Amino acid sequence: MTGRAHAVVVGGSVAGLLMASALSEAFESVTVYDRDSLPDNAEPRRGVPQGRHAHALHGRGADALGELLPGFWDDMVAAGGLTGDAQTDVAWYLDGYRLKPARSGLTGMALTRPTLEHLIRRRTAALPNVKIAECVDVTSLLTEDGRVTGVRIRPSGRDTVTADPAEEPVAADLVVDATGRGSRAATWLAELGFPVPRTSQVRAGVVYVSRHYRSEPAQIDGLIGALTTPYPGQPRAAVVLRQEGSKFVVVLAGMVGEDPPMDEAGMLAFADSVDCPEVTEVLRTSPPLNDPVKMRFPASVRHHYEALGRYLDGFLVAGDALSCLNPVYGQGMTIAALEALALKALLAAGVTEGLPRRYFRATGKLVAEAWSTSAIGDLRFPEAEGKRRPADRLINAYLERYRAAASVDATLGTAFLRVANTIDPPTRLLSPGRVVRVFRSARKAPARLP
Repeated sequence: MTGRAHAVVVGGSVAGLLMASALSEAFESVTVYDRDSLPDNAEPRRGVPQGRHAHALHGRGADALGELLPGFWDDMVAAGGLTGDAQTDVAWYLDGYRLKPARSGLTGMALTRPTLEHLIRRRTAALPNVKIAECVDVTSLLTEDGRVTGVRIRPSGRDTVTADPAEEPVAADLVVDATGRGSRAATWLAELGFPVPRTSQVRAGVVYVSRHYRSEPAQIDGLIGALTTPYPGQPRAAVVLRQEGSKFVVVLAGMVGEDPPMDEAGMLAFADSVDCPEVTEVLRTSPPLNDPVKMRFPASVRHHYEALGRYLDGFLVAGDALSCLNPVYGQGMTIAALEALALKALLAAGVTEGLPRRYFRATGKLVAEAWSTSAIGDLRFPEAEGKRRPADRLINAYLERYRAAASVDATLGTAFLRVANTIDPPTRLLSPGRVVRVFRSARKAPARLP
């Protein structure tokens, strides 16, 4: 990359918007192109099918948004976002054990995805050098001498009646692909003669059903939410989470062949089968506000750009186009925000030559930590498909004891949540002091919930 006149971001969802905000401080102008017609208000849109499902921000994700968009926490609160301590205000059921409540110092934010994306889009669009262009498809990259010089665009086929819309070139010094799981980055690179990253996959066959219900303050003991995660022998999960506008979102999820039903009786029976009584309470006592919606997530995918030997200068990839992780673990938005912060730091340090290599190495470390948490959880299931390491069986055996121990040792629970919130690396759970606490406390753990 030789100049910083114009940057293009392909994809105007959360990852793309955050990338645009990071780029705005280093480039004269930034343009975000999205194929969709973007709503003026906080409404679901077809380009974000997961938008109707449960969303919440990890503590580190909320902090990262505040670093990218100063004052954004207040924006979320003003929009009705609910905040609380991750350990006292949320009931966690892990492998049939309830995490012992205690003040963790980790504050989370519960907000619907359409509202969150609307707030980010509004703040990003208000930046004086950022333009968000809707109903535009980026068809290819323009290059010269091994570096990006721009993109080709045309009106999006989704929102135009033109039979064969004309393409036009747009000059750019940097292009960021944030188009999600449908990214064409690998195809573009191959067509230009550049290496394509190898891909890792873990196929766990996640299916989840979401529905919104009316909420009252006293329900579920006043908690912000409750959730249970799947484990071998119980490939089902459930979440209930308060959202703005006095409503709950309930999510019923299955893995490795479990397919949650969408009729009321079936949903209630499914909820009764998992270790989360708060979900059952809401289904039994709250009126539904809409119809249930279902989504399938066949596999977690990670593209190893950090391992490439040669890069197209001026071309980066972010968000789900870089790694798409099991949504059960709620890591996606946090990782996207941390990737934007990594780019912002590199640009602030004046990095120009070799930016893709530096960026992909930095984001590769972020993704590797999140991937280890997601993949090791999915690969506990014998039916899940993916590369297993020799040490995984020992690590999973230890983590099973850890979850039991955390039901009686609040310090272990806080340490677990710090890893889940992407604040500490997973290796922190394996420190000698914690190992001693785990084996001491696991003996005191009660029996699993029925």
